[in-house]
Amino acid sequence: MINFHYARANDVTDAVRQIGGDANAKFVAGGTNLIDLMKMDVERPTTVIDITRLPLKQIERTPDGGLRIGALVRNTDLAYHPLVEERYPVLASAIMAGASQQLRNMASTGGNLLQRTRCAYFYDTATPCNKRKPGSGCSAIDGQNRMHAILGGSDACIATHPSDMCVALAVLEARVHVASESGDRVIPFADFHRLPGKTPQRDTDLDGGEIITAVELPPKGFAANYTYLKIRDRLSYAFALVSVAVGLELDGDTIKEGRFALGGVAHKPWRDQQAEAALRGRPAKAATFARAADALLRDAKGYAHNTFKIDLARRCIVRALTQAARGTPQSQSSKKIV
Repeated sequence: MINFHYARANDVTDAVRQIGGDANAKFVAGGTNLIDLMKMDVERPTTVIDITRLPLKQIERTPDGGLRIGALVRNTDLAYHPLVEERYPVLASAIMAGASQQLRNMASTGGNLLQRTRCAYFYDTATPCNKRKPGSGCSAIDGQNRMHAILGGSDACIATHPSDMCVALAVLEARVHVASESGDRVIPFADFHRLPGKTPQRDTDLDGGEIITAVELPPKGFAANYTYLKIRDRLSYAFALVSVAVGLELDGDTIKEGRFALGGVAHKPWRDQQAEAALRGRPAKAATFARAADALLRDAKGYAHNTFKIDLARRCIVRALTQAARGTPQSQSSKKIV
């Protein structure tokens, strides 16, 4: 472990003052990702700023009927919160599909948004990685890339975003509240994470000196017709090969509105409004779902070891949309695919 200075922030103003004064400082809350990266010598912050005492642990209703989730709300507390279970069950389900109970007990809402890829080459400092060292190359493109991206990749990076929770937040069209010394702003969730392009070292559109203070959910939560389906190598703690979050609004057997997003396939949770448009006004049946899947995967590109993900993603989309339309969401306790 590297040497670093430890500091504690007393409030949000103090936190942004401290982070703004040190370009190599990092915030720590649950530490479930940052500490691992420090142990592996991937992250080398000069200062670690403890923000666990900030007043960002509340879940509150918003005036328009939505929900505001403090950045320090633990994943377990969020998944089991009565309002989340009742009104945003796809979010609760996605959280319960992720990590282990011990990690969910520590991981924070804001930290989940900021977790970095689990690409093995990113973690291995002996190999080239543009995300870790820009300009050094991407070892995954010609290496072991079974877990890597089939959508939105670039010549610089084909890493995937590891979060389950974020896939559900994409479907819910959440908004991310951030603060800095220059003021507060709100980032639509679709704009929060970045594709790699030529700058894969930047995971999000957060500016230096900013801190996430809350995630806001809109009133619509798709409480009746939803699912979170996660396909992985084993049913215990494992990252997704492909995951799908779905929210549908039905009028009888007709889809009034349909949203779905994929995890495990891109540098960010992958949502495509053109594919969703293929659902609108259509009957909730397999042929409709297959057309939407084809629309979303039209630009998918496989590599030596992950081409199978394209067909897997297609079948997962159809299955997840079927689950949501039937009102039979995927169980995260038995994990038997329905």
